[in-house]
Amino acid sequence: PARYFDMKTTEPISFFLSGLEELLAWQPNSDGDFNISAVPLAKRQPPLRSKRPRTLVCHDMRGGYLEDRFIQGSATRNPYVFYHWRYIDIFVYFSHHNVTIPPVVWTNAAHRNGVPVLGTFITEWTDGEKLCEAFLAGGEEAYGAVAEQLARIAQHYRFDGWLVNIENSLSAAAVRNLAPFLRALTARVHSAVPGGLVIWYDSVLQDGTLRWQNELNEENRVYFDACDGLFTNYNWKEEQLERTRRLAGPRHADVYVGVDVFARGDVIGGGFDTDKSLRLIRQHSLSAAIFAPGWVYEHLGEENFLQNENRFWGLLAEYLPTHSICTLPLATSFSLGMGTSRFLDGKDEESGPWYDLSVQEIQPLYPEHQGRLSTSCCLQDAWCGGSSLRLQGIIPPGEERVAVRLFSLQMPAPPKLFLTLIYKLEGPQPDDFTVALEVTTWDSGTCLEGNPTSLPEPNGRHHPRFLPAPPPGLAKLLAACHRGSHGWTSRCYELELQDCSLRDLSVVVSRQQPSPQETSFTCLLGELRVLDTASVSASPPQVHGVAASQIWWQ
Repeated sequence: PARYFDMKTTEPISFFLSGLEELLAWQPNSDGDFNISAVPLAKRQPPLRSKRPRTLVCHDMRGGYLEDRFIQGSATRNPYVFYHWRYIDIFVYFSHHNVTIPPVVWTNAAHRNGVPVLGTFITEWTDGEKLCEAFLAGGEEAYGAVAEQLARIAQHYRFDGWLVNIENSLSAAAVRNLAPFLRALTARVHSAVPGGLVIWYDSVLQDGTLRWQNELNEENRVYFDACDGLFTNYNWKEEQLERTRRLAGPRHADVYVGVDVFARGDVIGGGFDTDKSLRLIRQHSLSAAIFAPGWVYEHLGEENFLQNENRFWGLLAEYLPTHSICTLPLATSFSLGMGTSRFLDGKDEESGPWYDLSVQEIQPLYPEHQGRLSTSCCLQDAWCGGSSLRLQGIIPPGEERVAVRLFSLQMPAPPKLFLTLIYKLEGPQPDDFTVALEVTTWDSGTCLEGNPTSLPEPNGRHHPRFLPAPPPGLAKLLAACHRGSHGWTSRCYELELQDCSLRDLSVVVSRQQPSPQETSFTCLLGELRVLDTASVSASPPQVHGVAASQIWWQ
């Protein structure tokens, strides 16, 4: 069927639903099983429900369902990717189809990095009025059926809820049932999807008029009260932020103030000035909804996309509270889920462009210190997948080392850790440098949930002990420790800890000899793993009853 498979290639594709009939007729179907997310939502700290202001990204690009619709990847050159997951809380996939089911590749990538994904339920123009009339004016049975279907779809495809956007005016009969519909949808999503969310877009007022408010006020508060949050329109001024903050009270983090990166209309900031709007939003302790950050790709072009993307998010970083990893093992090859070649064990196995966000690996922080350090993706060389992480920086005169913080961690430290690192030093004199790992910790009693900016300073700094060979029981798993090849160096370490919590994981680049001059370095990271020894030595669960279906040879 054309909905589930691409007519040119026969490959499985992601899809949307149009109109009330398609929505109400939807049933789980084996043809659609490719769209079920295979990656559970990873835990992170602080949890979404914490009171600190959040960051929502709303992805809207050229109507949606572009190359990202190919569930098993495609040979796309210079595709759009998103990888600053540590800096955001919620990802919304937006299109103008009535029921926008997020392409599963996005759900897989976001979940692996701990970010929930919302689809969009949208009605607009005259068709939207008719659709709303049909299900809202029809009373509880009619709107209950729509709420039930939307919750079932999120549950079945394993994404995390909905952005609801009614962009048309409503009759008196329809508007009477809008808040009850939102309450019904929110309750059903909460019960069907653990941690599920329903967010309302600032559009229709309580009297049914379509008039964007650019704030939370008495005209739209009834919808905010009926669900998990409000995403405001983009044309706000600072006094509207003040009023919103007052009216939201303890739910101030549930108001996501809209920021259009394309800067359409009378807005503050946009483009590379988006930090101006974020600064104001954060001054009022509100959450932010960054709409269409694909501006970087669409407006500035595909050629220098990765460079421009790092610049865009680097400018916003001070207003984006980051997230910590809180479970082990942590293992990543930093791959973005795209590339110009596929690498395995440092060897270029297959040249040619590819794009598959489902195989994007866990992404680190991307620290930038103007002129002193930059963190970016390197497509030309990798250990595994399509890319490695490039650290470029300067060791200042008189200093011996630079520590690059890649992950913030928040969990009790197991008694013993194994760590592996695969790296490659580039440049004229790679032998002038050494590369090592550093783990910081704090005393267990000081572990706080909430805002990591208020976490105590780490009081322990540890340099894991280098192991010339992996311990016998782990030789297979840590085979890479003595398998450096194609110019890559691999290292295996162990670290024993007591009564403390993990805080940061950094890579340290040091010079061999002190020098009065500044020294520049380039280091590629190919793979990083942090393993709890106890759980690694346990034997993995046996797999039973494997069934294969939908097999198609071409």
